[in-house]
Amino acid sequence: MDSPLGRILIAQNSVGLVAIDFQEGLAAKSPEAAWHFQKKLDGDAVEQIRAYFNGELYQFTLPLAPKGTVFQQQVWTALQAIPYGQTISYGELARKIGLPTAARAVGAANGKNPLCIIVPCHRVIGSNGTLTGFRGGVRLKEGLLSLERRHSAKSSLQLTMALSNR
Repeated sequence: MDSPLGRILIAQNSVGLVAIDFQEGLAAKSPEAAWHFQKKLDGDAVEQIRAYFNGELYQFTLPLAPKGTVFQQQVWTALQAIPYGQTISYGELARKIGLPTAARAVGAANGKNPLCIIVPCHRVIGSNGTLTGFRGGVRLKEGLLSLERRHSAKSSLQLTMALSNR
């Protein structure tokens, strides 16, 4: 599907989503890979991703079926608890899963996340606030964070206005 940040691959099996990635990121890793696009895109995943990019959805409710180690699954579950529009460092994420010295391992698991956007690995940043590593590249990571900041600010303004009109 097309998005404001580029083409996205969505792959699923009978259990749930197994991969979501930007074409730009995959092309950099496997330039010889052939992409096959469906002409008609539909389904909950497409609808929810479109709603995310339109600022209408902050939390996904899709069945997921990513393949990974027990540790990777633990990290990916923790990623889903990072609120929309917010960021956390690799070290903070390691502490949240009870492994305070495992920041590098958390970073490695983050890099293996097959469900970008849905499992928001883009919300993890360096301890000094820098944008580091992202499967699709730092430009896409910044694009996703910028999109979320814009929509979060708009949502906060609407809530403030609604509360002040009471």
